[in-house]
Amino acid sequence: MEQLSDATFWIALGKIVWVNILLSGDNAVVIALAARGLPESQRNKAVLFGSAAAIVLRVVLTLFAVELLHYPYLKLIGAALLFWIGVQLLVPEGDHEGGTKTASNLWTAVRTILIADLVMSLDNVIAVAAAAESGPPAARTLLLVIGLGLSIPLIIFGSQVLMKVMERFPVIIVLGAALLGFVAGEMLVHDQSVEGFFIGLGGATTTIVEVAGAVGVVLVGKWLASRRNAATAAHAAAQPRAAVVATPAGLQRVLLAVDGSEGALKAVQHLIGLREDLRDRESLDVHLLSVQRPLSGDVNRFLSGQTLDDYHRERSEEALAPARAALDAAGLAHHDHSRVGEPGPTIAEVCREQACDMIVMGARGVGAASAALLGSVAQSAIEHATVPVLVVK
Repeated sequence: MEQLSDATFWIALGKIVWVNILLSGDNAVVIALAARGLPESQRNKAVLFGSAAAIVLRVVLTLFAVELLHYPYLKLIGAALLFWIGVQLLVPEGDHEGGTKTASNLWTAVRTILIADLVMSLDNVIAVAAAAESGPPAARTLLLVIGLGLSIPLIIFGSQVLMKVMERFPVIIVLGAALLGFVAGEMLVHDQSVEGFFIGLGGATTTIVEVAGAVGVVLVGKWLASRRNAATAAHAAAQPRAAVVATPAGLQRVLLAVDGSEGALKAVQHLIGLREDLRDRESLDVHLLSVQRPLSGDVNRFLSGQTLDDYHRERSEEALAPARAALDAAGLAHHDHSRVGEPGPTIAEVCREQACDMIVMGARGVGAASAALLGSVAQSAIEHATVPVLVVK
């Protein structure tokens, strides 16, 4: 096929796969958790049937969206929506109450998966349709079928791996948000109502608008995220605190924040070594903390509070287990804490609650460029904490 030798075909295909995987994390969580309460044999069927129905529905909706984008002004609206979707990727989610109960039978789970995917797929449909528009006109339907066909199995069967990779390398989310901004700019300049105007300005103008869309998404997202984190920290600081018994002289109360990563284990080992330098080794009071990021409000609408609590509890246990084992092996007593929230402000909040005089945590390996774009958990904790923060690399 001629279009397979066209570079724009492969670029558009890459965009479709990337944005669909990036925007489908919440859908994957619903798929996994909606069938959680079923027997294993039914659980697999619920995931398979629900996902198959969702795939068909998403393909139909996306084909419909592609046709709509041919009308004047709709690309302008789509560009604005896509820009906002990219911004929202960088803004912390708030807490929401759970909606439906965990599915008790196969078809209830299938129905939950299908309805949830339908409601939650607006961003996917707009983004994928926009990405397909950048490919060869004769191959757009083929692009959609191949792109969705490649990405959806990855979402269904690799959702946990994908989420961990994104948490380990958060710059992926920033680059994905920037890609959505770039595609939004691409949509804007190709709307029938303004395309002639941009053509008159020259080819370089199109590129400038596309790059401006990418940069704009990151800047606006970072600004809103900083405002949300500041508001969260201010609210936490204003809450009344339970009285904590003053520690005897020489006692060091340390908050050890871990996430199950290699950097967290380095922080644990550093703290164990730090104890050896204390004159009174038994005085070290360790509070071990795992913070799980909240799931989006869309996920919370379709899953019960108990299901979400169980999910976060399992994730916290995975993060705490290696650190707990190392501390136990070293004979270092500890108090375990699990929280759900934005990591930086939450770490600082728990530190205040437990009257800790130091925070110890590992670096996640985020480079200087990535940290400048996205920030890091350690950087956020330092900004919100009122005690020294020791970051172990």
